[in-house]
Amino acid sequence: MSPIFPVTDLQRALEHYAALGCEVSQHDSGYGFAAMAGVELHLTVVADHDPLRTAAAAYLHVPDADDLAARWAGVERTGAPVDTDYGLREGWHIDPDGNLLRFGSPLASGG
Repeated sequence: MSPIFPVTDLQRALEHYAALGCEVSQHDSGYGFAAMAGVELHLTVVADHDPLRTAAAAYLHVPDADDLAARWAGVERTGAPVDTDYGLREGWHIDPDGNLLRFGSPLASGG
């Protein structure tokens, strides 16, 4: 499954996802890709994209939420993971177009 995220500026989006450690590529002037660890996001230019109305979201199940958060720590709008009541350790990241990436891993035993 590959979520499709609306963006207003494809080059900015590709640079942003490259800063997160993704391998990025461009299909044409309005469509690109960001891939990491078997997950691929599709990025499509939507001229009238309004983050308050048309942003998208995806959830990433990762082996270690703290590790991913540490790798993304230098990129703005990344939230440190917290323990949840439902047994996951979760963090978040919001891209420049308001799209949300939530990520989480199981809590360590006894945590």
